[in-house]
Amino acid sequence: SPLAGASKGGEEPGRLPEHEEEEESPLWHGAGHCKWFNVRMGFGFISMSSREGSPLESPVDVFVHQSKLYMEGFRSLKEGEPVEFTYKKSSKGLESIRVTGPGGSPCLGSERRPKGKTVQKRKPKGDRCYNCGGLDHHAKECSLPPQPKKCHYCQSIMHMVANCPHKTVSQQPTSSQGRHEAEPQPSTSAFLREGGGPYGYSSPSYSQEGRSEISERSGRSPQEASSSKLSASPEEPSRKGPSVQKRKKT
Repeated sequence: SPLAGASKGGEEPGRLPEHEEEEESPLWHGAGHCKWFNVRMGFGFISMSSREGSPLESPVDVFVHQSKLYMEGFRSLKEGEPVEFTYKKSSKGLESIRVTGPGGSPCLGSERRPKGKTVQKRKPKGDRCYNCGGLDHHAKECSLPPQPKKCHYCQSIMHMVANCPHKTVSQQPTSSQGRHEAEPQPSTSAFLREGGGPYGYSSPSYSQEGRSEISERSGRSPQEASSSKLSASPEEPSRKGPSVQKRKKT
């Protein structure tokens, strides 16, 4: 149909310039040095100081990909390394096509290597079998029948790791300290607010006033106010202030 012919005729001229552009883009010869190269990403830039044998007034950046480097083994460039190369102009700028060392020799390359993430992840803790506790295999390769479940921290069969007393003692000194302070807290904080005497000499009247103040603010009974105070987290500013003052006075 005439429409199809027209669309074909419309497509062809659109394609031709691209092919012509690719074929026509000439290759230039340049020389310079590696400006920077990212070994992990595998690309960088060359600072071109001369083109077709004639020096440039100011250096020009030319993109370089590791696949274009002429060398053995792991392909990369060292910062400042002298290079010779052919390059072309593309839609993105100047791109190198083949990169060598001076006189066509292989590139030197960087001594840097990308850091392997997968290797490092497995190192910090020794993997062990969750069935028998052996270090030389995992549970799926364990030759023993299914063993009773044990705490992963201390290997006791009496409890699981979530309830391990050894783990909580060693890991939570701050929270246990917060618990000890929790009991005298409502009376002493009220006492300090009233400008009371040394720690441990708080009269019932002070503590009652403190509690009634709290209950008035929150709209709860004194018992509720004090229990909510106890259940508050140790990180609360009101909890921290008095505990710091106590340490100074003792």
